[in-house]
Amino acid sequence: MRQAVRVISVALFTRDLRVHDNPVLHAAAQAEQTVPLFVVDDAIAAAGYVRPNRARFLAECLADLDGSLRERGGCLVVRRGDVVEEVRAVAQEVTAEQVHVAADVSGYAQRRRDALAAALEEDGRELVVHDAVVTAVPPGALTPQGRDHFAVFTPYSRRWAQLRLRRPLDPPRQLSQPRLRAGSVPRAADLCAGDTAPDLAPGGESAARERLDRWASRACHYAEQHDALAADDTSRLSPYLHFGCLSAAEVVHRVGTGSAGAEAFVRQVCWRDFHHQVLAARPQVAREDYRGHGDRWRRDDRALHAWRQGRTGYPIVDAGMRQLLAQGWMHNRARLIVGSFLTKTLYLDWRRGAAHFLDLLVDGDVANNQLNWQWIAGTGTDSRPNRVLNPLAQARRYDSEGDYVRRYVPELADVAGAAVHEPWRLPDDVRGALEYPEPIVDLAEGRRRFLDARG
Repeated sequence: MRQAVRVISVALFTRDLRVHDNPVLHAAAQAEQTVPLFVVDDAIAAAGYVRPNRARFLAECLADLDGSLRERGGCLVVRRGDVVEEVRAVAQEVTAEQVHVAADVSGYAQRRRDALAAALEEDGRELVVHDAVVTAVPPGALTPQGRDHFAVFTPYSRRWAQLRLRRPLDPPRQLSQPRLRAGSVPRAADLCAGDTAPDLAPGGESAARERLDRWASRACHYAEQHDALAADDTSRLSPYLHFGCLSAAEVVHRVGTGSAGAEAFVRQVCWRDFHHQVLAARPQVAREDYRGHGDRWRRDDRALHAWRQGRTGYPIVDAGMRQLLAQGWMHNRARLIVGSFLTKTLYLDWRRGAAHFLDLLVDGDVANNQLNWQWIAGTGTDSRPNRVLNPLAQARRYDSEGDYVRRYVPELADVAGAAVHEPWRLPDDVRGALEYPEPIVDLAEGRRRFLDARG
């Protein structure tokens, strides 16, 4: 009697390291047997994108994913090298008919997808690309008439809010996996050597879902609290969205729009989708200005070093930069403040700030990082390119009592109240004992230099 041929599919995990609401895994699991596969991409490591903080977080994500798959009868198959070659080899070994993968937006991700599709087609296999896995709304789903993407957020957000998002998918209850070498789930040191931030958040879908469970009941306060630096009352879901430990669509469904706070938070998810659709259409903006103004950026390595180390002499700026060093993460309002200080007070190239962020941020995402930096610098999608955020005004508004500064700048921990924001005004004997630097630039001079250069 002739034996029936088993249908086998490969679920290629990229930035979707989860079992809940994962269209890639859900579709692949419809086959009789499924290979959950992750390839440690040597090209990404060679480009310098894999840094210690993200390496540790990624290793924890992969270990957690492997545990979830084992609970369902499978395990994570791990390979390392060229993604196209490794996926092709696994598909050949198990005679898979299809490989499922999430759509992504960077230029590299798009080229990798096309090369993989071509290689699989040569072998008589199919690459199935799934939208709305990395984002809530697929990048190409919304376009203005005559253009391939929205260049302004507000009209995009109106259209985005009118769409009905797909319903979240349940995780597979059981997986059947063909026999093949699983490989070892990498440790952080296998991905990138180096010290990590001491207070880095734990990686993985389990930690992500616990955080989402807590946040869903608190999001109603987001509109009033999200800019309050000392309160630290934001979701902190961005690392989990970046690595796909959470689905953006599920996050929107869980939080809902039943309050002003929930609506304000969902708007941030929309911003994330907005930046992804810009990068999908214009991959070069990862390196180039979206809207250039002929900026002649200064080169001042001493000022850049002071900014990186949180030693600018402006406490609100230094607190943000030191939070980044301590946690591999920074409050969003602080990101705006330190970004404006670098580009519009020091007048240093946004790319240097973006590179430092990508070096340390656990949620370092090319679309959001590069395009937010361009928004701050006035070279991106912002309709007010000459906007300058005065750090003292920002400090008085968003850290009125100085608690955020005292939390991250221990030299100023004994300076009471709002006086902590202007230590240069303290009595000479108090200032002399602080061991805190003098301001590296005059705010008025920096602002004038930026506006003069912009014309």
